Amino acid sequence: MEFICIGVSHRTAPLGIRERLALPEARQTEVLQRLAQAPVEALWVSTCNRVEVYLAAPSAEQARERALEALQSVGGEEALAHLYEHQGEAALVHLFRVASSLDSVVLGEAQILGQVKDAFERGQGAGAVRGELTRACAAAFGCAKRVRTETAVGRAATSMASAAVQLASKVFDGLKDKTVLVVGAGEMGELAARHLMNAGAGRLVVTNRTLARAEALVAEVGGVARPFEELFTLLLSADVVVTSTASPVPIFTRENVGALGKARRGRPLFMVDLAVPRDIDPAVGTLDWVHAYDVDDIQKFVADNAAQRAEEAHKAGGLVAQEVARFARERALREGMPVLARLRQRAEGIARAEVERTLLALGDGLTDKQRKSIEAMGRAIVNKLLHEPTARLRAVGPQGEGNRLAGAAAELFGLTEAEAAAIAPEPESESLVNTVVATGSRR
Repeated sequence: MEFICIGVSHRTAPLGIRERLALPEARQTEVLQRLAQAPVEALWVSTCNRVEVYLAAPSAEQARERALEALQSVGGEEALAHLYEHQGEAALVHLFRVASSLDSVVLGEAQILGQVKDAFERGQGAGAVRGELTRACAAAFGCAKRVRTETAVGRAATSMASAAVQLASKVFDGLKDKTVLVVGAGEMGELAARHLMNAGAGRLVVTNRTLARAEALVAEVGGVARPFEELFTLLLSADVVVTSTASPVPIFTRENVGALGKARRGRPLFMVDLAVPRDIDPAVGTLDWVHAYDVDDIQKFVADNAAQRAEEAHKAGGLVAQEVARFARERALREGMPVLARLRQRAEGIARAEVERTLLALGDGLTDKQRKSIEAMGRAIVNKLLHEPTARLRAVGPQGEGNRLAGAAAELFGLTEAEAAAIAPEPESESLVNTVVATGSRR
């Protein structure tokens, strides 16, 4: 199976393109099920800053064509001009870096790992993520844990929500006497609310389509919860608005926000949109008294503060390289196990036949101890013969090397493809593989 990743991110595509590809969960499931026709596996990762498709397939070219068709059907022809692509080990490296938050707008942002895990669970629920991508994702999550525990990337990081709060504080020279409105009580809204309270916001108001979510949030962080139906009344008194909802269309338009200008008497309004698709129509920013920012604007603000984390990012990159190499070795061993099992089966059969012939030729004059010694010798020859091929497969690093070595062994020892395929690892063999891999990783 070959790995491939195709997608767009904040590095390659403007927000308008990313919005087109940001599908609701139900649509993501539909696309996944279309992509993941056996034996192909598919993972759809969608965040405010990226949409990526990961596939595991017997043919990279076939998988690539299928992914391009899906992305084009969702984002249109224009989206294709902004795509990037990784194949083989490069796709694995990219997945590990994304999960470890080394490819995020905010280096070390903790939310990305949770978003990739959500995508993984959604893929499994749709039947699109099975053996190969399950193992790859598990290894990527393990890598992310190492990066967070062994480097200071996470400790030095700023989330998108905290960056938005920093920007608001900078514009207003502090939030002590400001009324702040948080629209949306999901994960990003919760983060924004916490950062706003920590920044000393004078008054925090949270509104959400489900009022109970807003009430639960303010019970934890403080502030007041108000019904979503009061949104534009609340906007009258707000100084800062941070919005992050799952609305497929903008909530705030030039018309409905502009209608409040007279009542506000031109008092400045700072609006930050952390949603993709956007909650705030770009035309809102053309109002003289409104300062509107979206996730791409936050990206520029974050970039100015990124230099201090560069050293930790370099260290984290080394950990990613180690974890990808470890995964490649384990995968190579799994790929070689059917051939090794067939080789052992044949070797043990030859050894048994020769031992029986020898015992028969020697007759009944042998003691039980002598018979057992001859049988043990046969087993020892098989084990010593197969020690080196097993060790070589355990030691290989580059992806695909396991297949090459296993293929060479099959050809040298006259094992047909049918024979090797006939003994592909069953669940018990999988346990055996994991045991051998674990043993090898401790050496």
